[in-house]
Amino acid sequence: MAAFVIPAEMVEYIGYFGSFLTSITFIPQVYKSWQSKSVGDLSIWMILIVVLSTIVWLTYGFAIHSGPVLVANTVVLTLTLVLLYFKYTFKKQS
Repeated sequence: MAAFVIPAEMVEYIGYFGSFLTSITFIPQVYKSWQSKSVGDLSIWMILIVVLSTIVWLTYGFAIHSGPVLVANTVVLTLTLVLLYFKYTFKKQS
């Protein structure tokens, strides 16, 4: 059975494309929350788990010097912290 081999020069591009896709997953939720000024349906536990997991992934990314891992998780952490901010700010305004 032949192994599937990805050319070395493509690996980094694939990583950055995956990083881009991962990074944009939270954008619709952040935008919707900002527009509606409502985050009541978002679980605080989900937000905290995402924050913790991205911190772990960032630690891993630094350890292995992986640009795609660092980029994706920096963006996801930033967007998740924005949701956390919204969670407490919008709750107080209600």
